[in-house]
Amino acid sequence: MRILSLGAAGFIGSHLTDRLLKEGHHVTGLDLQADKLTDYLTHPNFTFLRQDIRSPESNLDRLIQESDLVIDLIAYANPGLYLRIPLEVFRLNFTENLKIAEACVRHNKRLIQFSTCEVYGRTAASLKNAQLLNPEDPIHATFSEDTSEFILGPVSKHRWIYSCAKQLLERVLHAYGLEHGFNYTIIRPFNFIGPKIDYLPQQAADIPRVFSFFMGSLLTGAPMKLVNGGTNRRCYTYIDDAVECCYRIVENPGAVCDRQIFNIGSPHNEVSIRQMAELMRNIYAEKFRENPAVPLPEIVSVSGEEFYGEGYDDSDRRIPDITKARTLLGWEPVWGTRDTFERTMEYYVNEQCEAMTSSLAGR
Repeated sequence: MRILSLGAAGFIGSHLTDRLLKEGHHVTGLDLQADKLTDYLTHPNFTFLRQDIRSPESNLDRLIQESDLVIDLIAYANPGLYLRIPLEVFRLNFTENLKIAEACVRHNKRLIQFSTCEVYGRTAASLKNAQLLNPEDPIHATFSEDTSEFILGPVSKHRWIYSCAKQLLERVLHAYGLEHGFNYTIIRPFNFIGPKIDYLPQQAADIPRVFSFFMGSLLTGAPMKLVNGGTNRRCYTYIDDAVECCYRIVENPGAVCDRQIFNIGSPHNEVSIRQMAELMRNIYAEKFRENPAVPLPEIVSVSGEEFYGEGYDDSDRRIPDITKARTLLGWEPVWGTRDTFERTMEYYVNEQCEAMTSSLAGR
């Protein structure tokens, strides 16, 4: 197939590009930079276009017209940005992505749209007046694509603008499917993690996501900061598991993915953010710390407002119901929690060693 991958140089996009090329597809990747795609720039089946879809000079419509399948990964997906530039987060995640969808409608092209598990918002157990017999029962935090309710915070908690933008885009795609027979598949990722997930704090202009922040602390000795005590829980999914499911959606056997929404996640890999910090610190001490005499970074608690700024809020817990992916695609995640973090951390430790070696060689 001729596949147009928008946002191809991001974390998910770069790993998915690798798989698509290995399977023999012709891929046109569009993004603002190519840092994570350097291994593929000379591949005979890969074309990289350094473009911004917001630019008037963008030839997006023609690229979509010439493709067999469009994969849209373009997004601002960083909580720090939701608070700092909420309008731009909305414009990119909804307005600009809607232009992509409408071009796919015009040219009758199938679209795989990456959304987010953040559309689910909070659990019923987090509500002040919830009267649940057992608030800790996972059933209250397990989200299904077609039946779960969405519970978001108030408008003043503008951290939810990302979730709202993605949710609205999903609803518009659904409406195009109803009224025009538009063929789309929506993917809701649940905390994908792996090599190249983010730049580390010392390399990034904005606050990175939690794994990268903790990894930076382990490498530099800076405190591992837990926002609001780190009680929120997440299910982490190794990128190899995620890409396997994504590729089955690309293949779409028997058209089972047409106009469907899929959770992709590892329901058995649930940890609190505090547990994640402790696990990463233990793995680092056991596997990667060169000098045992050097103390490990301190784990401290900070408020959301202190760390991110005013308007912060967050999902308390989210577990994916992956029944649909299991049933329609025969997919099952295989990576456990410890292996997922150990393999991801290994990448960043090796990257730092390579950077230090290059720096010394250049002196």
